[in-house]
Amino acid sequence: MIIPNKKIKIALIGYRLGIGGAEKVMANLSVFFEKQGIEVHNIIVLDVVSYTFSGKLVNLGTMKNKSNGVFNKLNRLFFLKNYLNENNFDFIIDFRFRNKSIQELLISKLLYKSKTIFTVHSYLIDHYMPNWSFLTRFMYQDCYKIVTITNKSKELIEFKHHLKNVQTIYNPIDIDEIHSKYSEIIALNFDYIIGIGQMETNIKQFDKLIEAYSNSILPNQNIHLVLLGVGERISILKALAKQKNIEGKVHFLGYQNNPYKYLKKAKFFVLSSLNEGMPNVILEAFACETPVVSFDCLSGPSEMILDKQNGLLVENQNVQKLTEAMNLFIEDEKLYTICKENALQSVRSFSIENIGKQWLDLMQINN
Repeated sequence: MIIPNKKIKIALIGYRLGIGGAEKVMANLSVFFEKQGIEVHNIIVLDVVSYTFSGKLVNLGTMKNKSNGVFNKLNRLFFLKNYLNENNFDFIIDFRFRNKSIQELLISKLLYKSKTIFTVHSYLIDHYMPNWSFLTRFMYQDCYKIVTITNKSKELIEFKHHLKNVQTIYNPIDIDEIHSKYSEIIALNFDYIIGIGQMETNIKQFDKLIEAYSNSILPNQNIHLVLLGVGERISILKALAKQKNIEGKVHFLGYQNNPYKYLKKAKFFVLSSLNEGMPNVILEAFACETPVVSFDCLSGPSEMILDKQNGLLVENQNVQKLTEAMNLFIEDEKLYTICKENALQSVRSFSIENIGKQWLDLMQINN
């Protein structure tokens, strides 16, 4: 139990403070914790900062940028070890990918001396803990808590690694921040649907989204497809749009610091991913009062989308069914209106205030 009136110190450790979903959660929690009077230290590995955050920033990425190699990595590890020891944090919350087993074994056992919470932000749990259950249990069974962002991920960890200290806390979103930004003007003078995500790998499967869109009634009804994101696959996706003869209706707008203004004006958002953790963008779409069409992939969509109430859940990886769902939202105006009207209310339980309180309760911090 935290001693009353004691200034609580928390270290939030992540790869960066920009681009990704886990990083957005880290940034949102830093703002929430500081508002509760908690001293927050944000420690990041890469020199990337684009999200709004609160508290002190410790940017290990600036040390990495000066030189690379083994000695630089050791220097950063020793710096982190000393920093954690000097500050004597009440809690450490780790948001990073942890797929280098030996490195993570050393960090978990030698660097993290405070009560530590390890987060898992994907159904692909091997990105966060070793595949070998004995090693996973050795590293994590005595930590304060493992926090997953979906119940499906929690169940998988418990089944595969037999860990008992696992709890689900959903991703929070800052509804007020979204509402303060979604009214900005955009230079698009046509109706459109939208997809958002990185294009470095094919995990978001925008090729399937383009295929489903090209087979739908939307192009003939002059409803365009807008894609936000950057990555090496963008040239492949542009070539696919050209091959499908819809290049004039598929728009690649790159990375946007404010995606909410595009979500707000979209007819609906489409998620075509192979798998997810708990995609923040679905919650952000709902906060923009925009309904969602999504594959029922593992994990996340089924824990946010109520089929035909705030969106449409589609048989996982069935592109034809994805096309049919997109058509349904255009053809059935009554259904579309119901989902649009329910979108905002369905996301209230994911507000930073509600989710933040769950984090305080987990750490037994009185606020």
